[in-house]
Amino acid sequence: MGIEYLIDFYAESWIGGDCDAVRHLLAPGAEIEWNLDLPVDDEELVQTLNRIALFADGVQVVSKACNEGGAALVYDCAAPFGTARMTEFLVVDGGRITGVRQIYDTVALNRFFPGLVDDEP
Repeated sequence: MGIEYLIDFYAESWIGGDCDAVRHLLAPGAEIEWNLDLPVDDEELVQTLNRIALFADGVQVVSKACNEGGAALVYDCAAPFGTARMTEFLVVDGGRITGVRQIYDTVALNRFFPGLVDDEP
């Protein structure tokens, strides 16, 4: 499976609410980070992506850049309150995702959900 296919399948899986496919693509012990004030592990990541997919009116990949070691994706997440942007940096090794770094638009999240995230240093 090529990198671009794997990345597309991952994005389509979480946007479509297929938690099992996302879990399968994540390597055991994958390093996961995000800029939210909540602890994160692989299961919390899967559940958060699923909640976004269920709540959003639509999620669209607006930018994707792949290389042999992974990809960067930018998403627009449209919801009843407006649109928020999220970026993911994925590391791929051995046909599995071994690293995920998510960056959420904390300005939009605080506008729509005051106090949800603390973007103070």
